[in-house]
Amino acid sequence: MARIAPVDETSAPPASRELAAAHVATGGRMTNMKWTLARSPVALDALLQWYPLHDQVAPVLGERRTWLFCHAISTESDCLICSTFFRRLLIDAGEDPAALELDGFDSLIVDLGRRLASDPHSVDDALHAALAERLTQEQIVDLIAFGAIMVATNVFNDAMGVDLDDYLERYAA
Repeated sequence: MARIAPVDETSAPPASRELAAAHVATGGRMTNMKWTLARSPVALDALLQWYPLHDQVAPVLGERRTWLFCHAISTESDCLICSTFFRRLLIDAGEDPAALELDGFDSLIVDLGRRLASDPHSVDDALHAALAERLTQEQIVDLIAFGAIMVATNVFNDAMGVDLDDYLERYAA
């Protein structure tokens, strides 16, 4: 159960309503997490930076590998909302999240995601070198920043007890 109830379009601060409207205008969905964040326009804006970082990372990794990265972070963090969101994307794409087929680059990205979620100190020189064989320095910076925002969304959802959105319920593990 949510520790702090989400607001909505009528009760959110004006700046949050503007951010929400802009997000929806780009095709985004205002979820329970985002409406909870909307109590603070600064907090909402901070975690909405996931989207510009996603837009930097997805052309490099590909959409599926980006989902795998986020799914790895979210399952390692044991975040019901985020892991279910990425389960939905994988399932709707015809995949079984419990039996994913991964190539070498997929495995590297999943390993990075898990390490970011469980212990970012474990992102060691060997893992960084493996990333550097495939990605530029700028791409690695974007990927790690994107992963950090993904970890932050997991932390926010779990610490706040944000309720799973109705549309995700059928995808929960």
